[in-house]
Amino acid sequence: MLQVSGSPYPSNPPVNTGPLDDEIIKGMQNSSELYSYSSMNELLFDLKVRKNTIESAEEMSEGEATFRGFRSATCNPDYWYLTPAGGFLIKSNVLPSDAIQDIYNNSSLYAYECATACVIVFYHAVMKSIGASSFNRLFQNLYLYSWNTDPDLGTYTYYANDFLPGDVVYFNNPDYDRENANYRGENAVAMGGGKFFGHGINIVTTEGMIEFLNSKRYEGSQRSAYLTSSVTRLLVDRFMPYSNTYRSLVPSAPLLSIHHNKISISLIQHIYYLSKGSRKS
Repeated sequence: MLQVSGSPYPSNPPVNTGPLDDEIIKGMQNSSELYSYSSMNELLFDLKVRKNTIESAEEMSEGEATFRGFRSATCNPDYWYLTPAGGFLIKSNVLPSDAIQDIYNNSSLYAYECATACVIVFYHAVMKSIGASSFNRLFQNLYLYSWNTDPDLGTYTYYANDFLPGDVVYFNNPDYDRENANYRGENAVAMGGGKFFGHGINIVTTEGMIEFLNSKRYEGSQRSAYLTSSVTRLLVDRFMPYSNTYRSLVPSAPLLSIHHNKISISLIQHIYYLSKGSRKS
């Protein structure tokens, strides 16, 4: 269900939309979940971020970055420190927007796994949505490692019966070959039209994703990979106000990081390891 300013979305909205906008809006209208926006501008901004997320995923798919686990991750040392855990820590003399864009401009210098890929896509999409100036002030201490994110990015995850283009979903592969944990699952950006982008797999259908993961199971497995009900998306109201560059920005304090060395896990699994690490500290 979709509401704008407390009323159902109008059948003849006072805005021009394209095919991808229409697919997203139709998904909202047909969902059992309530999508409520305080204004048409807020809805349009959400659509903008989702389309930018898809565009950023497409750009990543066209690049030369490779899929690797944390122990063999690589990055451009002109912009990032490669930490012992395999994370990318931004250098103090580098603008955040330049560091994120370099992952696209010099993609052959980078290697990371699929959770990190989705976080990079989200950051890149937000940068395009709010502008480099606001992005640089809001995300000053970037650290890329699995699902570790700045609080102002506003990622959240939940279980749902449906998802929208621009969301990240998770394909689980319960019988992955234990000699290669890269394929325990795949975080994938929903691209619309029944397609998904998964780093290391590229843009494929649901069937294509499952077929690929099934080829990475251990010998004799009888359990297929499958699309889970885990959905991860951005809370756009976290950063929508900062699309106006005149607003004074106060970045949030960074969250606790956890280095679990678990490749290709969902955000829900990352939160589990984060909570375990917090209890031990």
